[in-house]
Formats: sequence, structure tokens, C-alpha cells
Amino acid sequence: MSKSGLFDEFPQVSAKQWKQKIQYDLKGADYNETLVWESPEGIKVKPFYHAEDLDKTIPSYGQKKWCVAQIIYAGDVSKANLKAHDILKKGVETLIFTIPDPKIDLVGLLKGIDLATVPVHFNFEFLAIEPLKTLFSFVKDKEAQVYFHIDPIGNLVRTGNWHHSQKEDEAILGELVKQTSTGSNIATLVVDISLYQNAGADMVQQLAYGLAHANEYLNKFQSNFPKPIFKVAVGGNYFFEIAKIKALRWLWSTLASAYGIDKMCHILAIPSKRNKTLYDYNVNMLRSTSESMSAILGGADTVCNVPYDALYHKDNEFAERIARNQLVLLKEESYFEEASRATEGAYYIESLTQQLAEKALALFKQIEASGGFLDSLYKGKIQQKIKESAAKEQDLFDEGKTTLVGTNKYQNPKDRMKDDLELYPFMKKRSEKTQIVPIIEKRWAEELEQKRLDDE
Repeated sequence: MSKSGLFDEFPQVSAKQWKQKIQYDLKGADYNETLVWESPEGIKVKPFYHAEDLDKTIPSYGQKKWCVAQIIYAGDVSKANLKAHDILKKGVETLIFTIPDPKIDLVGLLKGIDLATVPVHFNFEFLAIEPLKTLFSFVKDKEAQVYFHIDPIGNLVRTGNWHHSQKEDEAILGELVKQTSTGSNIATLVVDISLYQNAGADMVQQLAYGLAHANEYLNKFQSNFPKPIFKVAVGGNYFFEIAKIKALRWLWSTLASAYGIDKMCHILAIPSKRNKTLYDYNVNMLRSTSESMSAILGGADTVCNVPYDALYHKDNEFAERIARNQLVLLKEESYFEEASRATEGAYYIESLTQQLAEKALALFKQIEASGGFLDSLYKGKIQQKIKESAAKEQDLFDEGKTTLVGTNKYQNPKDRMKDDLELYPFMKKRSEKTQIVPIIEKRWAEELEQKRLDDE
């Protein structure tokens, strides 16, 4: 840092001098044992950071605005369209339609919506090209930004099976990719990293598996690869999660450069399910607010909040309004509208970003050297690594070293939830035959909550 004006009067202080001062103040206590702790990713976190901690300059991707998004289940086209118009008047800027059936009228969903100002995501629960052709024709010549969430590998990971078969899924995706060349207003491909976080993968694994997941598509469609969407789940480790999203954008830029394609990507962030609770459910609002802040400061393009009661209640207007207003308050009252560069130059976050990116890149290279992501899935290696990471997280929760207020600490013994359950809030056992072992989401508090329900 160059010295000028007032700062000419002060000598620069090195990292060594800071550490010596801290050791003196500790009065004999061991510096490493007292103040340094290690994260699940193997990153040793120090009590202070200095410019000397940065080996590289983290790339800046410019100041950008982020969009408030809300998910709409589109089982009924008319109701979904009415809901879309309603929430667009209440602070929502991006719509995410969940499409359960190929027969849904996709154009009808967009009736009366100004596509020039409202980005729209379509999260398809199926893979078929015919229903999309009409939508392609409808939006291709419009000033619109449309995102198709199509991720056959993600379906394999989540369910254990392809939509149809690997060959047929790749053929359908290839046909869609051809229609969305560089510069198109339609993004075709999503890489769903959220599942890895919600199943218990640590941050290095999430980044490495996400990169390897994307690389499988790059190997197939390199010549005409569309700008990808990365869907990310954001957990409660505030600064680490900021660094995780920054590292993801950096890693994708690095991989895209190696292929000579567009370095840009779209990051959609949503709060984690992993730390959400059934009891003392209002605390979920605090958790999702913190997680949304991490997403914004990390540079996510779109942030979609989750209602505090989503575990056990069906969709309801009150909880959706609270979730929506959490983001609106961050944007309009807390001046987070253009906060993506606020963390640049913060030595701690920059150091975390660098370490996460380096560790994830090393793991990615290991996966590629051993045959690639799909090969590792079929051999069960990815599933086993996530299972091991999840078990370590679960032990920390069970031992009370990871705290969820109202659940494993400071419980309210008068809480009663058994009569309020509209949805089954626990991991569901599956018995169908699968091609690979699926990766299953599971929350930390599930066993504890099941016991409390039994004891009511």
C-alpha cells in the first residue's frame, strides 16, 4: 500500500511484529493452541491477517447488482401466473418457476410479464425437448433473460438414475445446447452444487465436485458451451461462505480459460437446508438472513430465500412474505444493492478465498486424473467422501460443538410440533433400484427432532 498524507506519520507494521505483540499479551500461553483453529476443510484460521498472507491477487469481476428471487410451483398455470404478478409488485425481481410436468403451458406462465425487465428461471423436473421448442420460439427474439435449469448429471446424483439413459439425456441436452449459442438470451445449463452442501460435503468438496460436474459437460459440449448457472447452497459459516462463492467464480473463470470459452457464469444462491430446524423455527429467519448476506457479499447474481417454516408447512403467503422481505430489507434498507465488491481487499476473506480455491483445484485435478466425475460417482467414491464429511459434521452437532439455538442448546421444553406438521420433515428412505448410490440431503437435527416428537 502506498503511503500518502496522514499515513506518512505512521510506520508500517509487519505480520511478524503483530504476532510478537500478540504473543507478549498472551503471557506465556501458546499462540497456536489458544488462538488458531482449524476448519473442516483443513484451513487454519488465525486471529489476524496481513497483506503478507496473500500470495496472489484475487480477480475482481466488477460491481454488480443482485436480484431478489422467489420460487413458484407451477402445477397450475393460471394460479402460478397470478402469483408471479402479485410478488413482482412486492419486491421480487426474478421469478423461478418449478415445472413438474411436460404438459405445462410454459408460454402461458409468462402471460403479461415484462421479460425485458424480469429475468425468469425454469426449474424442470423432467427432461424433454418438445415442450421447450415453443418457449424457445417465444423468447428468442425478445429482449429477455431466460434460464433453463437442465442438469442430467444433477438428476443422476440426486436420484441415482438418469432421466432416460445417459445416451438419451446427453442427446437431448446436446440438442438444447445447439439452440443457445454464445450471446443467446437463453441459458440452458445448470450445475447444481447445492445438493453437495445439503448432503454434508465440506466447502472444498462442494467447489471441487461442482467444477468436476461442470467439466463433464464441457467435455461433451465444448464447441458450443452456454454460460452455465451454478446453484449454490449457503451455510452458516459467514466469512467462509463469502469466500466459497468468490472462489467458485474464480475457479470457473480458470477452467473456462483453459477451454478458451466465455469466463462468465451466473450464480444462484439459496440458504442451506442442513442447519434448519423444526423446533424453535423462528431462528431459521436469523440463519437465512446471515446466509443471504454471505451470498450477496460473495457476489451471487441471484439470491432466493427460503421460508422459515418450509420444513413442515406447505406454501403459505405469510412465510413467503417474510422470506421475501428479508431480502428486500437487505437490498433497500441495509444498502446491500451493490455490495459484491465490499469484501475486496479484506485480508481474511481474500486469504480464505485463495486457500479454498487452491484446495478445490487440487481435489478437482485428482478426480480428473482418476477418471473424472462420472467415473467416481459410479465407483461410489464421491458418495463415500461426502458421507465421511457429513459424519464429522454430525458428530460436532451431537457433541454440542456446533450449536443450533433452540435445538441442541437452549431448548424450550414447552415446544410442541407434532400437530403442526403438514409436510414430512425428515430424510425419506428409498427402495427403488438405482444405477448409482444417490446423494441424499439430510439435516443435522433430524434424529434429535424425531426423539422430541416421540416424547411429546
